[in-house]
Amino acid sequence: MTEGTNPLSFLPLTPLAFLVLLALADEDKHGYGIIKEVEERSGGQVTLRTGTLYTLLQRLVDESLVEESLPSAASRGEDSRRRYYRLTALGDEVLRAEARRLEALIGDARRKHVLSDTTGA
Repeated sequence: MTEGTNPLSFLPLTPLAFLVLLALADEDKHGYGIIKEVEERSGGQVTLRTGTLYTLLQRLVDESLVEESLPSAASRGEDSRRRYYRLTALGDEVLRAEARRLEALIGDARRKHVLSDTTGA
């Protein structure tokens, strides 16, 4: 984490920022890979356009939540000219903090019977 940077100061994330950070949680991805994962994870409800994605990625890079990575083309079997992105340590902390915040809100919604309890209790 960047010294003195509190992950909570980035919250709440926009839904698109959360989805992009979540797409990068398990491995580095290039832009098209991020777009496809966001679309799949949202059940097709969110379709990122490339301009929107790269504007958002630049903001996340500027905020030190994401950084460019350049994995070897041989290890990926892909075009070495593609830009890959990965979470920074701060980005991982921010993603986790936002997930906890959303989980608490879902808990509140269940307690208020806005959502049913999926555990059957």
